[in-house]
Amino acid sequence: TADRGLSKLDVGVLSTEQQEKLRQFKIKTRIDNEKYLRSHPEVELLIGDFLRDVLLKRPVDVREFAAGELFALQIRSASFCRPHLPELISAPQAVVGIYS
Repeated sequence: TADRGLSKLDVGVLSTEQQEKLRQFKIKTRIDNEKYLRSHPEVELLIGDFLRDVLLKRPVDVREFAAGELFALQIRSASFCRPHLPELISAPQAVVGIYS
């Protein structure tokens, strides 16, 4: 939709050569994306989990919800490398002590 920046493109402003290059670019991008997704099946699981959570929790602000989910995922991932990271984040005074 126009209000979200996704208006229908007017390919008539492109030359025939530009249209062909665009078509080839789109094909290559789809192939590259498909190869990536096939080699990383965890992406489908992450997206499925996220979509399930959105539909179950029905947040009013989906972008804010998504940002929170990604932050939580980063914290869980980082905690494998730094096991005390969740405690540091939940204790602001401890974080201040780190940077003082």
